Amino acid sequence: MMNYIWAGMIIISIICAVFQNNTSQLSSSILSSAGEAVELVISMTGAVCLWSGIMEIAEKSGAAKAAAKLLSPVLSKLFPNLDKNGKAFTAICSNVTANLLGLGNAATPLGIKAMQEIVKEESAVPPHTATKSTAAFMILNTASFQLMPTMIISVLLSAGCSRPNDIIVPIWISSIVGLSAALCAVNIFYPKKRKL
Repeated sequence: MMNYIWAGMIIISIICAVFQNNTSQLSSSILSSAGEAVELVISMTGAVCLWSGIMEIAEKSGAAKAAAKLLSPVLSKLFPNLDKNGKAFTAICSNVTANLLGLGNAATPLGIKAMQEIVKEESAVPPHTATKSTAAFMILNTASFQLMPTMIISVLLSAGCSRPNDIIVPIWISSIVGLSAALCAVNIFYPKKRKL
């Protein structure tokens, strides 16, 4: 679906540029944007590698299990059907920790692993069925609360922003509001003992 959206935006841009006689400006914008995109990816690669490595060390050193114990009282309310000592719960805690630190892309592999472990643990559920646990985790991962939005700050710094830390409080507010609303929706649409 996203491919169609991007293709549509590109086609509309080209048509508008042709009708407004701005094809030279469109061409220069395409080339400069491509260069800026490459620069952004290179500047972010270091941060992603660093935090991915730190999360790997945390898992192997047992820090992830310590984080699981720390987050257990809160997350056990969101995932009552999961084993608190199981791989799924530990993977969820690792993902939540990475999101709390605002690691963005570095949290993605942990999120994929957590979803795979949830599906394995809930193997009695028919395939391709969304359960309350998978829906709650998807929301927790997507609308995550970030104590320190590290990746966003690094993007702002690479774009030349002089005060990137100004976004922290608005991110806290929007994260709390979005996460609360989404978790309320999960509890409304997935009552106890019901699976869609």
